[in-house]
Amino acid sequence: MRDTIATPLRSVLWLAFFGGILAAWAWLYQMATGMDLDLIGRPGEMAQRMAAMDPRMDMYMPMAEFWPLFAMWAVMMAAMMLPTLVPTLRAYEDLMISANGSWGGWLGVLTGYAIVWIGFAAAITGVQLALLFGGVIDMLGIPKSLLISGGLLIVVGAFQFTRTKEVCHGVCHSPMSYYLGHWRPGTLGGLRMGLGLGAFCAVCCWGFMALGFVGGVMSLLWMGLATLFMVLEKLPQIGHRVVKPMGAILMAGGLVVLAWPFVTGV
Repeated sequence: MRDTIATPLRSVLWLAFFGGILAAWAWLYQMATGMDLDLIGRPGEMAQRMAAMDPRMDMYMPMAEFWPLFAMWAVMMAAMMLPTLVPTLRAYEDLMISANGSWGGWLGVLTGYAIVWIGFAAAITGVQLALLFGGVIDMLGIPKSLLISGGLLIVVGAFQFTRTKEVCHGVCHSPMSYYLGHWRPGTLGGLRMGLGLGAFCAVCCWGFMALGFVGGVMSLLWMGLATLFMVLEKLPQIGHRVVKPMGAILMAGGLVVLAWPFVTGV
């Protein structure tokens, strides 16, 4: 009886979940193309003029204001991080049969996870504004020095080899173990577990968000590749096998970026 009653609700919730992801990607696509950026993030003539603007100019510039920039990052978090939550929500759904889980708890997990990443969006908005007004990046979020880009790639790549990454990835990769050790029934219980899972996920994945500052925070190519890899990291069969190879690739990429001016003479 329970499964029969839950079936229509399950369909509605999952359709709304994936619909939200598609809407977030559509919004980001419209925003990027509206700013005269191509899919890779390369600026057109209008975007180049925007990148060269001084954020202290006496005019309204959304990319130099907290709330518009925060909205952009919040939607970006929805587009990039919600796909990685699918295994976590599926694991909770499995416990609706073997434990006292509920669709209210499912929504609680989703809400707690979203709260954490909205908080992360606010934090990285502050970081971007500090870097912008400090002259480190331009209005499009692109570093003005290859030293910054290469250094960031190396730092994020090195993080893939740390114990912190290992512990946090272990939770993200195996949410069922987290549920069994921190189980709380009901909507509020799901919210608490979602907050915990979101915190582990934020520490695990912060570096891929920070890499937006390498090629520009509105690069759809970066968003897509980062999302794909974070999804791969959480897949039960292969997730634990891709963490360190990706770290090595990122560090090698950072070294290439740092060496590029010497190799090309530019």
